[in-house]
Amino acid sequence: MSGTLFVIATPIGNLKDITLRALETLKQVDLIACEDTRHTQKLLSHYQIQRPLTSLFEHNERLKVPALVRQLQEGKTVGLVSDAGTPGISDPGFVLIREAIQNEIPVVPIPGPSAIITALIVSGMPTDRFCFEGFLPQKSAAMRRKLEELKNEPRTLIFYESPHRVLKTLQAMLELWGDIPIVCARELTKLHEEILRKPISQQITHLQKNTPRGEFVLVVNLRQKE
Repeated sequence: MSGTLFVIATPIGNLKDITLRALETLKQVDLIACEDTRHTQKLLSHYQIQRPLTSLFEHNERLKVPALVRQLQEGKTVGLVSDAGTPGISDPGFVLIREAIQNEIPVVPIPGPSAIITALIVSGMPTDRFCFEGFLPQKSAAMRRKLEELKNEPRTLIFYESPHRVLKTLQAMLELWGDIPIVCARELTKLHEEILRKPISQQITHLQKNTPRGEFVLVVNLRQKE
């Protein structure tokens, strides 16, 4: 009989944000596939968990997945985690999950933290319908085209953004969407958590005065401009 792939959500910042079921599963699996072994080891050490680790990240995913699938087929249990939050959401994991499903290996979700939902529920934006767009394209022309495509989107939009690109992204949004309210959330659940709800121009001014740090989640609803 084949083993089981457990897709395990881990904290996005605060180590206390982990479920009892996630801890129990991490203690019992034969192997943990993680984005960065050093990062995951800190979490395991905090909870005194000792399990074998193997790295699984964007640039080795296609190389490592066949071996992991073979181990699952041999009856091993594998826990899949990313550095923070839920695996597969703008993080490695999709390839392994897809291959496990195609090989009829049981895939069991262990739900938990997600930066997307964490930012959305405190944004004050409509939560009945929303759309996660991940990271916008890196090249300016491609990013502007994507923002143009989204300008009539009625659902609340959620984006990830890095600290070194967030000002550029907000400037493009201001030019194409106007000075509408947007939520910039960073360092969620961490010591320096910051959730700002301001028009885009004021967000830009704030970040020009305060060097952007930490990963950002941007939440916006374009119906506000109507």
